[in-house]
Amino acid sequence: MLSVFFQGLALGAALILPLGPQNAFVMNQGVKRQYHLMTATLCTLSDVVLICAGIFGGSALLNQSPLLLMVITWAGVAFLLWYGWGALRTAFRGSVELASGGAIKQGRGRIIATVLAVTWLNPHVYLDTFVVLGSLGSQLPSQSARHWFAFGTVSASALWFFGLAMLAAWLSPLLHTARAQRVINLLVGAIMWFIAFQLARQGIASF
Repeated sequence: MLSVFFQGLALGAALILPLGPQNAFVMNQGVKRQYHLMTATLCTLSDVVLICAGIFGGSALLNQSPLLLMVITWAGVAFLLWYGWGALRTAFRGSVELASGGAIKQGRGRIIATVLAVTWLNPHVYLDTFVVLGSLGSQLPSQSARHWFAFGTVSASALWFFGLAMLAAWLSPLLHTARAQRVINLLVGAIMWFIAFQLARQGIASF
């Protein structure tokens, strides 16, 4: 079963490594050292739920409900545009220190809501966990093999999110300058808008 575990670990890593809204938010919170471990924990727990749901039967639900995927897509587009606009506005402000002060005022509840939004309103998450992992996991010969496969993919998520959060926090003294903060916010805003436009294009094409 170790081969199945490492197969899940490798596939999970391949799906999670590309820079997306989840990774950008975890990195940003790590640089700020603001609830970054909580952010990594919530991302990991969300992936546990989504991966297990996809491997153990959730893929059928998504395949049978294109309307649900369309609703998630356009809700995700709206949220990513809004969040990206906030990051870009912060980057172009004259005083980055004021932007940092505003970020510090964000409460734990707001950060939790944002983490859940960048995770659960991203249709790519469902495609990765329900379609890709779900279809591969359902083809495994036994329930035990599916458990090991799920454990491998979940392990990849946990290692990545906690590693990214702690690395960003460790590099925070270097990245918490005005110039670095401006670059990070530009990067986060550009990623959010790029993915939003990609999702919008896919949503229009599916009509």
